[in-house]
Amino acid sequence: MSLIVAKFGGSSVSDAASIRRVAGRIAQMHADGNDVVVVVSAMGDTTDELIDLSEDVCAGVEPPRREMDILLTAGERISMALLAMAINAHGVRAQSFTGQQAGVLTDSSHGDARIIDVTPGRIARCLGKGNVAIVAGFQGVNVDENDVTTLGRGGSDTTAVALAAALDADVCEIYTDVDGVFTADPRIVPTARRIRQVTSEEMLELAANGAKILHLRAVEYARRYGVTLHVRSSFSMNTGTLVVPPSEQEEPMEAPIISGVAHDRSQAKVTCVGVPDVPGAAARLFESVAAAGVNIDMIVQNVSVAGSGETDISFTLPATDISTVRPVLDELARELGYTEVLYKENVGKLSLVGAGMRSHPGVSAKLFGALRDAGVNIEMISTSEIRISVVTESDDLDTAVRAVHTAFGLDATEVEAVVYGGTGR
Repeated sequence: MSLIVAKFGGSSVSDAASIRRVAGRIAQMHADGNDVVVVVSAMGDTTDELIDLSEDVCAGVEPPRREMDILLTAGERISMALLAMAINAHGVRAQSFTGQQAGVLTDSSHGDARIIDVTPGRIARCLGKGNVAIVAGFQGVNVDENDVTTLGRGGSDTTAVALAAALDADVCEIYTDVDGVFTADPRIVPTARRIRQVTSEEMLELAANGAKILHLRAVEYARRYGVTLHVRSSFSMNTGTLVVPPSEQEEPMEAPIISGVAHDRSQAKVTCVGVPDVPGAAARLFESVAAAGVNIDMIVQNVSVAGSGETDISFTLPATDISTVRPVLDELARELGYTEVLYKENVGKLSLVGAGMRSHPGVSAKLFGALRDAGVNIEMISTSEIRISVVTESDDLDTAVRAVHTAFGLDATEVEAVVYGGTGR
């Protein structure tokens, strides 16, 4: 007997027919002799619809974050109750639990709370009775105020991994609308291949650089606690992708150099022009940005022009944070004395990820050659031990992804990628 934690995303439970289909699959897991805990997201576009509704009633005024959390957690409570009913209709006893009832304890950061502990006593008792436990994803409870909190968009993945770690589950299965993790987004690269197995560190780089198949914090949690993930489709019975700790990776005779190509359209580029080239200037700049709660991704500082004593500093950040960082940088200009700030939102980031590049020379040359041959200009470059990222014009991003995917021999000889539900999550 295995203990399986299975997470189903919004596209998998988008309507009554989908819920019945998922319920049948869960009932079969239980009939096969497994203990089953299910984490479920809100149905379809429910969360977006609730956000739109809050904007309508607030008429341009920012709603209180606490009340937004109470509102948004309603979506998962609806889907968990309906799924439990559907499973019971199959003759299998199922009970639904909110994040609070499941013991998901968080800090007080409404809208983007962090899990600080999981005490799954009620879930364990439910399983002990031979029942299926259905848990609302994306939510928990603040241990200080006993207020409902949410974990941020995509947080149901993190809920599932946290429960799997707390319950010492054999596997955490993440069900989505594609047959696993692919070498690129199949919506852009139809010839993308399914990756049979990938290490948690490679998956972390893919998720951090735009691959939407898994939530970044869920991958971090899985790596920290040694949880094996199985990413697969709820619309087929196909084997998906195993995400394993590096120590458990199978070592074929010829390991692939590159695992995949990720892309991200959500970034913007900021350039501070004429920053004094003196000790502490860059530190002051990034301290101010960090104090505003803005996360920075790539950073490039130009070599100071001889005799000018000035340099340009460029960095990327989420495009949604431009409005937050603009007044901070305007104020800092008076302190540091740089001449202007340039904002560019129509940029895209391409990332080449693979543990094999540690020991294979020529990866960078092949990447840049493929982009050159495709007529794609590079604006910024950033590297890690298993990743190379470049920033390009947003309009060139699809061309760049396809060119790089082909250059590294990642194209499948026949179509493997099927997007069943349309969203990729």
